[in-house]
Amino acid sequence: GGTASWRTDLYTGRGTLLTLRESIALNRRLGVKHTPELKSGNPARIAQVFGSQADYAQAMIDEFKRAGVSPRDVWPQSFNLADVLYWIEHEPRFGRQAVYLDDVDPTVNPPIPRLTPAEVAAIHEQGVRIFAPPIPALLTVDPSGEIVPSQYAHDIRAAGLDIITWSFERSKLRRGAAFGGFYYGFDPQGLAVKKDSDMYKALDVLAQDVEILGIFSDWPATVSYYASCMDLK
Repeated sequence: GGTASWRTDLYTGRGTLLTLRESIALNRRLGVKHTPELKSGNPARIAQVFGSQADYAQAMIDEFKRAGVSPRDVWPQSFNLADVLYWIEHEPRFGRQAVYLDDVDPTVNPPIPRLTPAEVAAIHEQGVRIFAPPIPALLTVDPSGEIVPSQYAHDIRAAGLDIITWSFERSKLRRGAAFGGFYYGFDPQGLAVKKDSDMYKALDVLAQDVEILGIFSDWPATVSYYASCMDLK
């Protein structure tokens, strides 16, 4: 059930769940870097297993230290600001690249709003250097039908924060952005994104105008193709 219905299940029968330690070893063997997310969970269970939320955050970093991974190769991330601030204070070499994931979502009840410019500036003052809102928060469509950076994107950059975003190819785009759901909410009328290939326009704005550091993608081919063509890393 983990594969979207519009994607193939051809390879799902041989999947193996890895521990974090095994994942670190696999990444190193393949020559790629690490973007571990500290997932939320039942507070009572976290306290039982790790002792506290802070100990849970520390345990994730300890796995990378135990494996001898350079902090420059790790982007630890969490939707919980307290986790990110913990890494910044207690593990500054890892905290330097810690990513604060933004859970803004106007579609839920009650809606989760975007941070105000003052709130964005405040997280920068607390030491956060990388902020990661979802794609629809960073883009909009102007009156001419062109995809452009949102005011939110401008506010984040003005505060001095770097940006990573999520998640490309997370949901189907068979009928354009107007029917694509949350991840295409920047174009609710489908003025700019009418077919799959139009998402290259959105990707180009994110890379060239918003100047994101990176983007999470459920299926890497499109993003990898764009990065190769544009000579990006």
